Amino acid sequence: MSIFNVLSLIGGLSLFLFGMNVMGAALERRAGSKLKHFLEVLTASKLKGFLLGLAVTGVIQSSSATTVMVVGFVNSGIMTLKQAINIIMGANVGTTVTAWILSLTGIESGNFFIQMLKPSSFTPILALIGIILYMFVKDSKKKDTGTILLGFAVLMFGMETMSSAVEPLAEVEEFRNVLLMFSNPIFGVLAGAVITGIIQSSSASVGILQALSATGQVTMGTAIPIIMGQNIGTCVTALLSSAGTTKNAKRAAFVHLYFNIVGTVVVMIVFYGLNAIFHFPIVNMQATELTIAIAHTSFNVICTCLLLPFSGVLEKLAYATVRGEDAETDIEPLDERLLATPSIALEQCRLTVCDMALLSQEALGNAIKMLDGYDQKTAAMVREAEDRVDRYEDMLGSYMIQLAAKDMSEADSNESVKLLHVIGDLERISDHAVNILEAAEEMRDKQIAFSDKAKKELSVLCAAVQEIVDMAVKVCEKDNLELAADIEPLEEVIDAMRDKLRLRHTKRLQDGECTVEIGFIYSDLLIDLERIADHCSNIGGCEIEMEEGLSDVHQYLKGVRDKNNEKFEDKCREYEKKYQLQSL
Repeated sequence: MSIFNVLSLIGGLSLFLFGMNVMGAALERRAGSKLKHFLEVLTASKLKGFLLGLAVTGVIQSSSATTVMVVGFVNSGIMTLKQAINIIMGANVGTTVTAWILSLTGIESGNFFIQMLKPSSFTPILALIGIILYMFVKDSKKKDTGTILLGFAVLMFGMETMSSAVEPLAEVEEFRNVLLMFSNPIFGVLAGAVITGIIQSSSASVGILQALSATGQVTMGTAIPIIMGQNIGTCVTALLSSAGTTKNAKRAAFVHLYFNIVGTVVVMIVFYGLNAIFHFPIVNMQATELTIAIAHTSFNVICTCLLLPFSGVLEKLAYATVRGEDAETDIEPLDERLLATPSIALEQCRLTVCDMALLSQEALGNAIKMLDGYDQKTAAMVREAEDRVDRYEDMLGSYMIQLAAKDMSEADSNESVKLLHVIGDLERISDHAVNILEAAEEMRDKQIAFSDKAKKELSVLCAAVQEIVDMAVKVCEKDNLELAADIEPLEEVIDAMRDKLRLRHTKRLQDGECTVEIGFIYSDLLIDLERIADHCSNIGGCEIEMEEGLSDVHQYLKGVRDKNNEKFEDKCREYEKKYQLQSL
């Protein structure tokens, strides 16, 4: 084997790894909307959790990525360790998909149709389609499809290059001696674990083994222990990613390790014990791309069948390894590990924004209660909620800036922009809630109060503002376009109510029914309540802007008011009737 063969091997391996990475990233972007439902289908059902892990890993082509994602979910407190175990087991089976795809390189037949199934026959066609979609089509989803096809073509070309480069090894005596050493199960497992731990991808290391099988010197007796070791080596990524996480997240990484170690030990004892008695012919059989794929899948399926019913034992083993319990403050709702899967990270951002919205709503509700009667405990709750909203804004802002640097689909990019706008409005709502609380505290300190008429009028305005905030929160939670469209008519009614109440307040000042001192507080409250409605209008308008592809939310809102919009007018009349001031 010459230096040029070595260079070809290095180049082929580089193309193989690059193609796998590009294809996986594009598959993830293309399936982004489906991956968002990942959280929705999480379940305690072992079978469903297993199938979920299998499906996601089949899509993103990496059990390491899925396990790191699971560690991030557990660290964020949105997945239990019990749920994580089932998904990790499914990921181990899902990662075998790549080996089956690569096994197509071993197809040999004179039949035209069977020959077309060989990657060297059809990948040039896929590459041509891919480059056309990538270079000449503007639609982002079709570009991603083109990238998937190009990534696959590069991956298969790298595989073919590696296979061609190692063929001369068939004549090298030293290579045969090294392979004989790996036929020792212990050495084979260690070799598979070390190689996979270095490149951090069991799919890639299995691909390398399949390429080496082209020499004709690799037997199944050599390949089987290496495959077992590869499953242990792939745990390195999850273990590294668990550094600095919560105890439960560390346990999830250890479950992945223990699953593969226990599975390997059990299968080795059974297989080699029976082989000592029956002398299986498969051990001396020449390994091919197909037989390696079969062995890889069989090993993972057998391990899963053996250990899935005993997932509770793995959980106890992980608890015995990582002792103690997590404090609530240890949970990180936004875990940086999730950034490796932007669509999932974005979904977690959306869930965190929903929590932020509920906190802002809670702060406002408690602040409005203070206008009827001051309570020290409730006042502390308002300030604590506002402080948490501020922290959420800082945390989300920083996290989404990191997320913006990732390769996202157009839809996910738009969603990210929308969330950045929304968190600013939610933070301002909580600020206005504190302003309302301070108004209540000022009245308490100065021992002054609103007149009965002012109280009644203010209660109607507060009810309308609380409804519009409730609508905005629901829009954040459910992306409800119809509800988002109903926000603007109510905001218009609240603006009109503010103007009427301001005029009535001025008249009471002129008639001597109200003091200037309480009048200033009343005016400030009207401003705060109206501005809260404005921020809700921004949230509703932003939702419509992003969903309908509009370019300017303020221009949209202005257009809704300016046009003769019958539905808008009907909604305005409905809210005017609901929040009447005439009878007060």
